[in-house]
Amino acid sequence: MPRIEHVVHIASPPRLVFDVTNDIDRWTELFDSYAASEVLSREDAGRFSKLTFRLRNTEGQEWRSWRILDHRDLVSISEREDPLYPFQFMHLKWLYQPESGGTLMSWTLDFEVHPELADRQRTMLAHMDEHGRQNQLRLKDLLESGRLAGRGAA
Repeated sequence: MPRIEHVVHIASPPRLVFDVTNDIDRWTELFDSYAASEVLSREDAGRFSKLTFRLRNTEGQEWRSWRILDHRDLVSISEREDPLYPFQFMHLKWLYQPESGGTLMSWTLDFEVHPELADRQRTMLAHMDEHGRQNQLRLKDLLESGRLAGRGAA
């Protein structure tokens, strides 16, 4: 199973980074690859929240995912649900740890491509690896520049 891991230091407090990056309603602002993002449901239970949401990328592809937020330990886990294609499985884990006056934000993506696309797995892996790296650098820039102040709804 392919795994992609990215880590970036952001000179902002972990709680702020967690709240902003898990605010699905802002993902069209945070990530340049999303044309639409919509939270379909939210369940809060103490330190945890479960979100079900729909995303549409700029190419017009749409899917539904779920996300569990651990508000105490600042951990987010997600899975893509429907449609799963072009994947067999896609699981993400985001960690937010205090470090050097800011946040060490770590992303881990585990996935398997649909068997019909096995010959394209290497290309997809390279694309998703680069895309994840660019997303983290974009978030770093947005958070450190102060352009995202005032909202965070996780």
